[in-house]
Amino acid sequence: MTRKAIDECVRASVEQYLNDLRGAEPDRLHDLFMAAAERPLLDVVLRHAEGNQSLAAEWLGINRNTLRRKLQDHRLAKPAK
Repeated sequence: MTRKAIDECVRASVEQYLNDLRGAEPDRLHDLFMAAAERPLLDVVLRHAEGNQSLAAEWLGINRNTLRRKLQDHRLAKPAK
């Protein structure tokens, strides 16, 4: 999938969301869409990294501690044994 294809998916989702509001005022769109995109992004990348948080953080271009916090925020972190 290309960057252009990803952009078009996001564009279509935003258009559909705004159309679904049927004229109601949107609120906190940035927060809504960032959270909606971040959770599946983290989930899929971590799965492809076979649970290796250091590797997933590297692929995402973020610090491992940042990744751990985001995983906790999105309730994707596995409980410590």
